[in-house]
Amino acid sequence: MEFDQTNVEFVNKNSQQNVKYQSNDGLDYIEKLTPKQIVEELDKYIIGQNKAKKVVAIAIRNRLRRQKIQDPILREEIHPKNIIMIGPTGCGKTEIARRLAKLTRAPFVKVEATKFTEVGYVGRDVDSMIRDLVANAVNLVRKEFEKEVEEKAQKNVEDKIIDILLSSKKSKTTKTTKQAPSEDEIMKNPMLLLKTLVDMSQVGKDIQAGLSNSEEQPQQVNNQKQIREAIREQLRRGDLDKHEIEIEIPTPSFPMIQVMGGPNLEEIDMQLQNMFGDLFPKKNKRRKVTIEEAKKILYQQEVDKLIDQEKVKLEAIRRTEQLGIVFIDEIDKICGRNTHHGPDVSREGVQRDLLPIVEGSTVNTRYGPVKTDHILFIAAGAFHTSKPSDLIPELQGRFPLRVELEELTREDFKKILTVPQNSLTKQAIKLLETEGVQLEFTEDAIDEISSIAYELNNRTENIGARRLHTIIETLLEDISFEAPDLPEDKKHIIIDANYVREKISGIVKDKDLSQYIL
Repeated sequence: MEFDQTNVEFVNKNSQQNVKYQSNDGLDYIEKLTPKQIVEELDKYIIGQNKAKKVVAIAIRNRLRRQKIQDPILREEIHPKNIIMIGPTGCGKTEIARRLAKLTRAPFVKVEATKFTEVGYVGRDVDSMIRDLVANAVNLVRKEFEKEVEEKAQKNVEDKIIDILLSSKKSKTTKTTKQAPSEDEIMKNPMLLLKTLVDMSQVGKDIQAGLSNSEEQPQQVNNQKQIREAIREQLRRGDLDKHEIEIEIPTPSFPMIQVMGGPNLEEIDMQLQNMFGDLFPKKNKRRKVTIEEAKKILYQQEVDKLIDQEKVKLEAIRRTEQLGIVFIDEIDKICGRNTHHGPDVSREGVQRDLLPIVEGSTVNTRYGPVKTDHILFIAAGAFHTSKPSDLIPELQGRFPLRVELEELTREDFKKILTVPQNSLTKQAIKLLETEGVQLEFTEDAIDEISSIAYELNNRTENIGARRLHTIIETLLEDISFEAPDLPEDKKHIIIDANYVREKISGIVKDKDLSQYIL
């Protein structure tokens, strides 16, 4: 299936205007980044692991190079070089893949290989990772297309709400002999405006029916426009958000069919939807909601009308096939021992199920068939009790690039606490700022926290940078609890090395406690 990603143009059935989209699949952005610049972007969030960053940067650049090859036959034959990352937990394997997907604006999904062995041979269908990838791509493309029609959709929603208000038969008019409010008072007071809507709607009906005399008609049309614009202004300010109106909400009349769980639950559900979805069209149900809720509901309806869903599906499938990234974590847990009984048989079975997807096959999804030939697969595992060579030879051959991640040092921990844009200390400071508390970490406190994390990882189980999360939370537990009730003169708190030792050292020295708490 060939699809031109540069310009997508169509005429919506419900609109007289052409809506033109400029596809933005990430290539126009990532092509400006060299492998060195990709590594520099990853450095903003991930400390160390330069070898792994270099390998993934080259893999991404090669995908771009492939797209630029003019010969379509040769371009089709160039497959991505899949990667296995080897390293202890918490050293940055998952974060590298996640940041890479955000950087390239590519469809991305993360799965744990162990979920496929949860109940032996009938674990979760391995094809589900591709279905999840396509679903993510659809959401990604839809958001981009939605931005193009956002302004028009918002205006249509406002027009629809104004029409509902003007035609409402339940609006209460003022029944009083007092002098009618002036035009200025009506415009400024949303409640007075609502009470005059029925009268104004009658003016609109007279205009449409041609009952007004030709001399008065232009003035009435002008008044109608002024009223509509006044209501529109109040809608945008939120003055009418609490007012209730009745709108129509489409509800599917597809019968509820309960399917027992099993390995192919997604496949069964997809087939049922494809077989019976068109036989049970959606029905409209009237529902009374506030205008605030109506804006959201009607906005989605208008976006659905303006966006061609078929174009979204086609573009999503194209991006999945050409740019998709699947991150398979804990792949070391499905390494077998060449035995013919017990759980190892199940693990080898999962490897054989993964093999055709990684090699290149076609997976049926609810959005259409998807080829996996050019999807980039990144696998990761600690490989404490096994090694990559324990994987079946066929699967090993589909992961030609292997990179070993390094264990984190004291200096790495210090950088993790301070350098990244989303560092733990910055997160803690911003969280407590919401309570009016000014939190400050001294340099010696950072040194002490880093030393404790490094020592605990060496002495107990090595969980990498995740150890810092536990230490920071334990360190700030009392402060976080008391923050809302602190007096103003105690809302500037300095965390120094002495404070860290006071809160943490006792737990660190007690080996049994540190195993359970830190």
